[in-house]
Amino acid sequence: MMLFGTISQRLCGLKKLPWSCDSRHFWGWLNAVFNKVDHERIRDVGPDRAASEWLLRCGAMVRYQGQERWQKDYNHLPTGPLDKYKIQAIDATDSCIMNIGFDHMEGLRHVEKIRLCKCHYIEDACLERLSQLENLQKSVLEMEIISCGNVTDKGVAALHRLRNLKYLLLSDLPGIREKENLVQVFKTTLPSLELKLDLK
Repeated sequence: MMLFGTISQRLCGLKKLPWSCDSRHFWGWLNAVFNKVDHERIRDVGPDRAASEWLLRCGAMVRYQGQERWQKDYNHLPTGPLDKYKIQAIDATDSCIMNIGFDHMEGLRHVEKIRLCKCHYIEDACLERLSQLENLQKSVLEMEIISCGNVTDKGVAALHRLRNLKYLLLSDLPGIREKENLVQVFKTTLPSLELKLDLK
């Protein structure tokens, strides 16, 4: 298990292979494997542990309730009672998380902050799926979406379902074409939301 964590972190961190022009297909396939949902594993270890494994396997970090330190090493995931460690924050900067893995988030009840930065596989379907999860609709308070080139107005607009969202940062998202409409959507549906835009 320790070897797998080390290998997966290194593979997610590599951008391209010098010896193959078809490496993009290989990395896409490998990232899809890292994102595959194992429902049996979720049942065995609980949603927070299974989601932690998924996120760290894909190069993201998590922070647990009551802890200051970010957990980023798959090989050093905490052990102990399954219900002890609850994910409070997710930082997916430079990670390979993608839509097929978002079912890992279904059982998470304590996530308050999500940061998606430079996530090449994040697209509208990811944000739509995230905003459909009832537990996250209640718990998420802050969200940042930065430099995710496949995100458009449609995906961001879906976030209005996160009814307790207090802060949303949108930065460097070239797929956003109608920011005035987005501002209006959030003013209407989430009037107490602090919306920060850094869009061209």
